[in-house]
Amino acid sequence: MKLTSDQIRAARATLRWDQADLTDKSGVSLATIKRLEKMTGVVSANRVTIEAIVRAFEEAGIDFIDENGGGPGVRLRK
Repeated sequence: MKLTSDQIRAARATLRWDQADLTDKSGVSLATIKRLEKMTGVVSANRVTIEAIVRAFEEAGIDFIDENGGGPGVRLRK
């Protein structure tokens, strides 16, 4: 999966999580979360880090939307 910094910020906003919440849920360091969110576009991180972030969001009810002409995004599962 190609995860973007916008998707990370949008997922956090949807869940009303701050960066520390994402750190707690994913096990990814706060410094790494901050670095990834400052990037533009697809984040550059090792696979394990991206998987941990995606898993934390998915377990909280976030669905990731792939690029489909309108751009990648997130939504909250019903």
